Amino acid sequence: MSAVPDGKKLVRSPSGLRMVPENGAFNSPFSLDEPQWVPDKECPRCQQCDTKFDFIRRKHHCRRCGRCFCDKCCSKKVALPRMCFVDPVRQCAECSLNSQKEAEFYDKQIKVLLGGGTFVVTLGTSEKSETMTCRLSNNHRYLFLDGESHFEVELSRISSMQILTDGSSPGENDIHTYTSLLDSQCFSEGGTSCPTGMLLHYKPMGSQDAQQLRMEAADDKKVASSWLTAMHKVTHTHTCGKVCNVFFNHRHFSSGSQTAV
Repeated sequence: MSAVPDGKKLVRSPSGLRMVPENGAFNSPFSLDEPQWVPDKECPRCQQCDTKFDFIRRKHHCRRCGRCFCDKCCSKKVALPRMCFVDPVRQCAECSLNSQKEAEFYDKQIKVLLGGGTFVVTLGTSEKSETMTCRLSNNHRYLFLDGESHFEVELSRISSMQILTDGSSPGENDIHTYTSLLDSQCFSEGGTSCPTGMLLHYKPMGSQDAQQLRMEAADDKKVASSWLTAMHKVTHTHTCGKVCNVFFNHRHFSSGSQTAV
């Protein structure tokens, strides 16, 4: 049984219903806080087209950036998984474009990682291996490994991740650290490089000594390969398309307390 809080609860925020972690300390590293809305008295005009607000032209706040717009400039309702909204919410043109790109990221990479893959797992230098299912936790902060035994790896405590491909072994050119991953190319589905395993070095909770974890694709190699490809992309591609490590460089906005419009 996992000791990591992985449950969620439904809450009503100023902008709509959100499905958030039961323990706020375990928010996803991809999450964004709701922004502080620009006060009504400070925005007499649309912050996009400069149209003056009046009784007919009402002002609306973008749920992602908190700025104030007219209906024409803030009419789109788009899914915003990084703020955990249950339903699509009103966003300005710029923010809605970013959210649409992120939704694709969630539907592909994150969905694959949550689904999991089956691997032959070896801890440290042990000669004993175990077939385990590895998946990303619901809060995106841990790797859960389940077989006859169970343990977790906190992603923020991973010091290096080495992707193994057909014919490669530790020490060859296909090994990357988090730093070098920032400049590397993603594996693509259908490409010439097929990921077959992963070698992690991480520090377990309460320890400063690095632990090695080796994972090699088990029976369903296609699913395992897809999972490894998604893991590789997630560790160095920001959801907005900017190259950075999302596990260590995620942006947060300050909370707002305004009523939804």
